[in-house]
Amino acid sequence: MPTAQQFIEAMTDLRDEKELGKLEKFFKGNDGHTQAMGIKFGDLFKLAEACRDMALDEINALLDSDYYEVRMGAVSIMDFKAKDKKTPPEVKKALFDLYLQRHDRLNNWDFVDRGAPAIIGEYLQDKPRTILYELAQSNDPWERRTAIVATHAFIKKNQLDDTFKIAEILINDAHELINKAVGSWLREAGKRDEKRLLDFLDKYAATMPRITLRYAIEKLDESQKRHYMTQ
Repeated sequence: MPTAQQFIEAMTDLRDEKELGKLEKFFKGNDGHTQAMGIKFGDLFKLAEACRDMALDEINALLDSDYYEVRMGAVSIMDFKAKDKKTPPEVKKALFDLYLQRHDRLNNWDFVDRGAPAIIGEYLQDKPRTILYELAQSNDPWERRTAIVATHAFIKKNQLDDTFKIAEILINDAHELINKAVGSWLREAGKRDEKRLLDFLDKYAATMPRITLRYAIEKLDESQKRHYMTQ
């Protein structure tokens, strides 16, 4: 079973100086500590998948790292575990708990997008979803993003209520990356039920942030787009 230290040592062999600009491009947090190693995501994800048997305490150790790619590796291992049908229910519960307990270390949009659908959303498929509404009210933008992004697991099962309800909570959020997430997941829900999306837009299009609206209407026809963009 791989350790955190072995994982980090394997990562050093994957470093590529041309990838060092990734931090400025992708990392939107402001913790003042996060650094980049310079590793291609494809290589990192392959390594994470190979280390999917890593124990949770070792994954937790990876989350302590100040390196962006190490934390991305940690959440990727968690994601692979959560998606594995062979993973026992108690381990999926532990992954769910670890994600929430260490959310302060998942302080970027792509950590959330990588992990929230499977680690949080899939776990909640047959459980109360109160935690998502609590996260939607959080002062932490990344926790708010988890609230909406986790609903992707429900959308895939044509369960759209939580997506629209959480979108209502976050509809006028002050953070651009929440606006984009809300618009994106409204769009995805709209692929399953266009009428419900149109009803939502009829109510909120005139007042929601323009960026949210642009993302939400992306798959509508041109006449529908013009209608909502001119409100």
